[in-house]
Amino acid sequence: MLRHLPNLICVLRIALTVPVVEAIGRADHWLALALFSLAAFSDGLDGWLAKRFNWTSDLGRILDPLADKILLVAAFLACSWSGLVPAWLAAAAIARDVLLVGGAVIFRLWFGPLPGHPSLVSKVNTALQILVVAAAILDAAMAVVPAGLLHALAVLTLLTTIISGGGYVHRYLREAWSWPVRP
Repeated sequence: MLRHLPNLICVLRIALTVPVVEAIGRADHWLALALFSLAAFSDGLDGWLAKRFNWTSDLGRILDPLADKILLVAAFLACSWSGLVPAWLAAAAIARDVLLVGGAVIFRLWFGPLPGHPSLVSKVNTALQILVVAAAILDAAMAVVPAGLLHALAVLTLLTTIISGGGYVHRYLREAWSWPVRP
């Protein structure tokens, strides 16, 4: 039973997405920050449990990144709509995720499973996306994050978003090019 705990935590992260978005939309920033922080913590917890106790599964390999993408896309949309993060950052983050998911689905359908794991820059990008959303919500709650820091986080997140997305496109193309031609 405990073996499935990381997957249950991923489902919880997906379920937290709706209340996070609703709290942002109502400008209940403290609740949004608490729920978003819980969801972000759950991302680290499920990964740690899966690695520490070898509670990995095929479902978990799909569910974990999907839960991250659902939470972050929804949070970026809500934060952008509410004016908490710049629209250009939300658009870049969402475009990257659409590119990754679309590319992975196309690769899977055309060629088969995509080998490998998330790159280091992708992991850094996910951490920065979480950080910039949390910082924006915190600033909305109590105006303690300097505007220059928020802007620097947004620019750094944009850069890692572009580098990460480009890295995945390169990887998909390289892997696809190495597959034998089908008759």
